[in-house]
Amino acid sequence: MKWINRRQSDNVDDRRGMSGGGKAALGGGILGIVILLLNAFGGENVQMITPILEEFNQQQNTQTETRALTPEEIKEGEFVKTLLADNEDVWTKIFEENNLTFEAPKLVLFSGQVQTACGGASSASGPFYCPGDKKIYMDMSFFEELRTKFGAEGGDFAVAYVLAHEFGHHIQTLLGTSDKVRQLQENRSQKEGNKLSVALELQADFYAGLWTHYNEKQNAVLEPGDIEEALSAANAVGDDAIQRKMQGQVVPDSFTHGTSKQRIYWFNRGFKSGDIRKGDTFSEVN
Repeated sequence: MKWINRRQSDNVDDRRGMSGGGKAALGGGILGIVILLLNAFGGENVQMITPILEEFNQQQNTQTETRALTPEEIKEGEFVKTLLADNEDVWTKIFEENNLTFEAPKLVLFSGQVQTACGGASSASGPFYCPGDKKIYMDMSFFEELRTKFGAEGGDFAVAYVLAHEFGHHIQTLLGTSDKVRQLQENRSQKEGNKLSVALELQADFYAGLWTHYNEKQNAVLEPGDIEEALSAANAVGDDAIQRKMQGQVVPDSFTHGTSKQRIYWFNRGFKSGDIRKGDTFSEVN
């Protein structure tokens, strides 16, 4: 992806130089890996594991230490700031075209663990969006996990896809979709509630594809292999792929994010159509 010397967003809170006394984060153990796999691209479902994470966080030393960022971390920060700027620009335009008011989310970069309006979380949560404070949280170490544990291809556009997906959850919050889903889930069975969660996540994938379409149209940033990197990431974090890897069998009724095939389909639908009206996953996902 072409990103050097382009606009960077200043709507970023970079906390990567801070740590809690040097103790290992939850993601370092078996439980951390399980939570990472089950909550990859966690979106609003991160609240489900908050009690577990808070219990572990209470055991951590709360003394804050700071360190200088490495040259690689500085470059990573510049890259995600560029991605965030691209998301801001695209969605501002889409909202203006539909006579809507856009409010940008803040991106928080952290290492190890973080406190949010949705509760305490660790890098084991994977990247997630918290509607309570309208912030996207990312520990960049997730992308190494995505490659080594999930078998996804490496590359910068995998990062772009993940950030655009989480930005999609912010769009759902602004449009009222997330609140509507939560209200519907209150009166549904677990099985039906899971289906609504799947539709919500797949719509965020559609929005990621839609952003890719508009961003390419505006900035011509794609390079050979970029879309393949995004699709590889989508494939790796499908519910069926994760369950097969973790438990050796697939239980469709427990899906909360969608299958690999569904995630790829909805990203592609957004990317190829460029039409926000084609993102009604709730009508089309059974």
